[in-house]
Amino acid sequence: MKPRLALSVLLLLASCTVGPDYKRPPAPVPAAYKETGWKTATPHEAIGRGPWWSIYNDPVLDGLEREIDISNQNLKAAEAAYRQARAVVGEAYAGYFPTVSLGGSGTRTGQGGNVASSNFGRNTTVDLTADATWSVDLWGRIRRTVESDVANAQASAADIANARLSAQAQLAVLYFELRAADQQERLLDSSVTAFTQSLQITQNQYNAGVAAQTDVVTAETQLEQTRAQAIAVGVQRAQFEHAIATLIGKPASDFSLAAAPMTLTVPVSPPDVPSTLLERRPDIAAAERLMAAANAQIGIAIAAYYPDLTLSADYGFTGDRLAKLVEAANRLWSVGGSLSETVFDAGLRSAQVEAARATYDQDIANYRETVLTAFQQVEDELAALGILARQQVVEDNTVRLAREAERLTLNQYQQGTQPYTAVITAETTRLTNEVTALGILQSRLIASVDLVEALGGGWSATDLPTPEEVKDKPAAPTEAKR
Repeated sequence: MKPRLALSVLLLLASCTVGPDYKRPPAPVPAAYKETGWKTATPHEAIGRGPWWSIYNDPVLDGLEREIDISNQNLKAAEAAYRQARAVVGEAYAGYFPTVSLGGSGTRTGQGGNVASSNFGRNTTVDLTADATWSVDLWGRIRRTVESDVANAQASAADIANARLSAQAQLAVLYFELRAADQQERLLDSSVTAFTQSLQITQNQYNAGVAAQTDVVTAETQLEQTRAQAIAVGVQRAQFEHAIATLIGKPASDFSLAAAPMTLTVPVSPPDVPSTLLERRPDIAAAERLMAAANAQIGIAIAAYYPDLTLSADYGFTGDRLAKLVEAANRLWSVGGSLSETVFDAGLRSAQVEAARATYDQDIANYRETVLTAFQQVEDELAALGILARQQVVEDNTVRLAREAERLTLNQYQQGTQPYTAVITAETTRLTNEVTALGILQSRLIASVDLVEALGGGWSATDLPTPEEVKDKPAAPTEAKR
C-alpha cells in the first residue's frame, strides 16, 4: 500500500466514533400551569432585566445579595469544582496529540595511563534524541472521553449557578424573616404602649372606687406578658442576623443589621409557558448535562472492543564530539507502530458496557425526577401566593374590625358598662390578629422568593459555557448574562 493511501485509510479510521450519539430524552412537561387562576395586585417588571431581587426595591437587600459572589464559601467550593472539571477536560483533550520527549546523554571511557593527563584509550559518546508516541483515536475513545468530560464540566458550571441561586434565595428569605421580626417587635412595643395606657385607666378607675383590684392586676399581667414577648422576638432576630452573616462569608460577631420597616408589597414573577422551565433551571441543566456525559461513557466502553493502534518515532544524533554532533552522518531515526487487541477478558468489556448503559438510564430517571420536582415547586408557590393573597385581604379586614372592637370595649369599660375581662379579650384579639396578618405577609414574601427560585431566577441554559469555552476560557462562569 502506498504511503499516501495508507495515511488516507488511517485518517478515515480515525474519524470513526463508536457508541450512541446523544439526543436529549423527553421529559414530562405540562401544557400549562394549573395554579394561575389569580391576578396580582400590581404588575411588576419581569425578571431578567436585572438582578432578580431588585423587584423588592430594597437597597439593603440589594447590597447583601451582591456579597454572595464575593464571600459565600459554598459558592467558592462550587467554583473550585468547576475549575477541577475543566482541568479534567484538558487532560482528556491532550489525548488527541502525540507525546514528545527529549533526551540527551554523554559518556566518556578510558583505559590505562593517567586519566587526568593522557588521551590513551579514551572514548567519548554523545547522544541527543527525540521520542514521540501517538495513540491513534481510531474508534473515538478519546473523542467520547472529551465529550463526557466537557458535559461534566458544563454540569459543574450549572452547579455553580444553582449554588448561587440557592444562596441568593436563602439570603432573601432570611432577610424577610428578620424584617418580620423587626415588625413584630414594633407591633409588640406598640401594644406595650397601649396596654400601659389601659393599665393607667384601670388604676384610675380603681382609685375612684369603680374598678376592682383584680382589674389592675390583670392589666399589669397583660402588660408584662407583652413585654416578655417583645424581648423574646430578639432571639429569633439574632439567629436570622447570624445566618445572613454566614451566607455572605462574615463572622457573626462582625455583622449587624439595623432595624428597618418591612416592605408591604409582594411582587410576583409571572411564569412563562412550562416548556421554558427546562431551559431556566440550573439544576435541570446540570441533570441534562450529566445524561450527556453518561451517554458518551457508553461509547468509551464500546471502544474497548476494538484494537488500539500506537505509532512511535525516534529521531536523534550520536557521535564522539559535541561540536559536530548535529551532522547527517551522526543522524539516527526509526518509525514504527503497534496494534493490540484483547482476545479474552472473561466478560469484562460487556460488563462495562452494561454498567455504562445502566448509569445512563439512571441519569435519565434522575433528570425526569428533577423536572417533575421543578414543576411541583412552581405549582406550590403559585398556589401559596394565590391563597395567601386572598387570606391577606380577609385578615386585614379582621384586624380593622378587631381594632374597632378594642376601641369600643375600652370606651364601654370606662363608662362602666363592660367588665375589664372584655377589654382584655378585645386587646388580645386585636394583637393576635395583627400578628397573624404579619405572618401572612411574611409567608407571601417568602413564597414570592421561592417562586423566583423555582423559575430559575432569570438564569438560562444559554449561560452555560460552550465546549470551546470549557477547553479554552480560564474564567469561571459568572452571573447570568443580562
